[in-house]
Amino acid sequence: MTETRSSVVAVQAAAVQAARARKLTPARSWSGELARQEQLPPDGDWSTWLYIAGRGAGKTRAGAEWIHQQVRDGVRRIALVGATAADARDVMIEGESGILSTARPLEMPTYEPSRRRLVWPNGSIATTYSAEEPDRLRGPQHGSAWCDELAAWRYSGAWPMLLLGLRLGTKPRALVTTTPRPTTVVRELIAQPTTVVTRGSTYDNRENLAPSFLDQIIKRYEGTRLGRQELHAEILEDVEGALWGMAQLDGLRVVEAPELVRVVVAVDPAVSSHQLSDETGIVAVGLGVDGFGYVLADRSCRLSPDGWARRAVDLYRDLSADRVIVEGNQGGEMVAFTLGTVDSNVPVKRIHATRGKWLRAEPVSALYEQSRVFHCGVFNELEDQMTSFTGEGGGADDRVDALVHGLTEVMDTAGPGIW
Repeated sequence: MTETRSSVVAVQAAAVQAARARKLTPARSWSGELARQEQLPPDGDWSTWLYIAGRGAGKTRAGAEWIHQQVRDGVRRIALVGATAADARDVMIEGESGILSTARPLEMPTYEPSRRRLVWPNGSIATTYSAEEPDRLRGPQHGSAWCDELAAWRYSGAWPMLLLGLRLGTKPRALVTTTPRPTTVVRELIAQPTTVVTRGSTYDNRENLAPSFLDQIIKRYEGTRLGRQELHAEILEDVEGALWGMAQLDGLRVVEAPELVRVVVAVDPAVSSHQLSDETGIVAVGLGVDGFGYVLADRSCRLSPDGWARRAVDLYRDLSADRVIVEGNQGGEMVAFTLGTVDSNVPVKRIHATRGKWLRAEPVSALYEQSRVFHCGVFNELEDQMTSFTGEGGGADDRVDALVHGLTEVMDTAGPGIW
């Protein structure tokens, strides 16, 4: 308890010092000079402001400043909803552009982490919530809400649950800041006549971003389909000919899997581990007592062989899996050996793909069409690959390969000639 209280005091002190150092004055205010137009609340009679922007575009700063203004306007009960409890704390509250870091000294709220809330000198209270626990939003009432990364929320049902409690004051409003993904909840929100959308790209905020960040993210994404989403904030339509669609995946989400009779961790190893190399796909799937398949986790990464092997073994242990499945086409013996150096007791099954990726993926895609596979939450990068996978190459497919290997193993879909 003492350690927790000390860390809170340290965070508060650092935030006050940072705010004083900025010496914000009306001439140097957020709305007067610092903000770009798309970061400011739109005019008009709206209920939801949806700010869709690329990575590093300034979404968090826009959200924090909007909350400060809500407090000044006298809103007494505010909801802060993050994709996870850690996101709400580390990004929305304690982040470099979060509420504590951007508060003016005389308006600095007191942070009470044990009660998941901020309390301002004027009596306003903001309570944090996790989209992973939508039932916590059942009951509480609010006059304003800031929802961060809605497109990445594990359970989209948290959004309507929030709206049911957004009923205090004469004009309750919500700000949604998110990187775009064509999820059902985002599409429905855009279609609402009471929603106003503003957009921003990573490049709009480049003067406030570290050159190393820009260099890394541009090398990784620029010129790719995913770059249009992650940098330029485009909501991409499903790719013609792709084996999966986003609406289809949204309809196959569950809160948790039932009792599982099998769990495997599938690994699709990369041939190198430098900054621009492919990722090593690491996906865990299970077979339920109901006979359906469940996607449980995606721990794919761009790490050294020892790094991805440790990650795969950790996932194997976390889920008490039966075995690790590895593709043997690219140094299968070495892959098994690398996993063995981390834990020689982990059972490893090597498979050898003799047919193309498309032929291997089609039976798995058919399981989704038959509603026989479900996702336990949202897996952003994996699902982006799935909804772009056409089998024609030109895009990343490491996570999809691992998914296909795993589901083929637990659902027994291979049939003659696939492997």
